[in-house]
Amino acid sequence: MEKTRPATSWPTEIRLLEDRSALRISFEDGAGFTLSAELLRVESPSAEVQGHARHEKKLVSGKRHVTISAVEPVGNYAIRILFSDGHDTGIYPWPTLYRYGQEQERMMADYVKALEEKGLSRG
Repeated sequence: MEKTRPATSWPTEIRLLEDRSALRISFEDGAGFTLSAELLRVESPSAEVQGHARHEKKLVSGKRHVTISAVEPVGNYAIRILFSDGHDTGIYPWPTLYRYGQEQERMMADYVKALEEKGLSRG
């Protein structure tokens, strides 16, 4: 049975791994996820990546070795992640981070498949 995000699940800890390759996020419902910098970068919720409509989403290649330069709070509802490649416009609300944690295996598989179909690489 697939777990869905409860409306009241807030992060209790957000920790940048020492090598800056991922974020470890724990939620108050007991769920915890380690999200790679690569996944967070290529799935950035920014308009630069997602576009303004579903058909405008951009496929971002060459980000296998991207790291997280900084994490900044945005109010009490999200974080902004700054990446080593200069990307810094994505705002990641708690429900988005939770969903990314739940769906990261599928998301990465879809990403790798899309890259292969376009003859691109993770870098």
